[in-house]
Amino acid sequence: MSAKKMVYLQPIPIRIWHWVNALGIVTLIISGAQIRFPEAITILGSYKTAIQVHNVAGLIVAVFLAWWLVYYKMVRNSLDDIYIPNEEDIKHGIVRQLLYYCFWYFVGRPSPFHAMPDSKFNPMQKAAYLVVMFMLVPLVVLTGILLMNVTPLRVLILMSGGIKIIDTLHFLVACSLFAFLFTHVYLATLGATPLAYFKPMIFGWEEVEDHDEEHHEEAHQEGEPQTGFRPVRHYPEHPAHPQA
Repeated sequence: MSAKKMVYLQPIPIRIWHWVNALGIVTLIISGAQIRFPEAITILGSYKTAIQVHNVAGLIVAVFLAWWLVYYKMVRNSLDDIYIPNEEDIKHGIVRQLLYYCFWYFVGRPSPFHAMPDSKFNPMQKAAYLVVMFMLVPLVVLTGILLMNVTPLRVLILMSGGIKIIDTLHFLVACSLFAFLFTHVYLATLGATPLAYFKPMIFGWEEVEDHDEEHHEEAHQEGEPQTGFRPVRHYPEHPAHPQA
């Protein structure tokens, strides 16, 4: 039986960004649906109100996207490690994780990936978030800004193909993000319990397998000498001392 330890996985700035972003995206979905289908959807009241709510929510998501980027790139300096797949991820990791999601999970096999503060996402998550966070979200923000400022940005809109092209692109990207949202929530339920992956985004801490301890016990059982020279990464392991 593997040992467990608590790892501080999600710092406070990222938890704030995540939940503000989630609320903003849900608001954008509802208001955007009413703008697109005003006769069928009237959740926010008038058409004008839906546009105002949509614009405000879009600006909030844009500001917090910049916050997320600055925090990971300049404060933590870990954006590349966390979000960009490495050679091993591309060659083997994505396939292993796909097999886990499609088959191994349903027969009780453990996940081939274990999250750590400097490696939060499995290879499939990296690939997905790379597309979502660096392509789709910036694109929906950019097209949204153009649609909010048709008159002052008229030249840019015409250079981009016209208002119909911008509007269609904005709608299609928004639909893609809407589909991703359902996938994101579903995969978040595939932990040891349905809420296991939600807790770190609320409290910051996640219970993970202690592979260092496992290795130590196995080596002891096999009679291997304990030299003490094996490199160890130090992570906060007890909720009494949280770090941002």
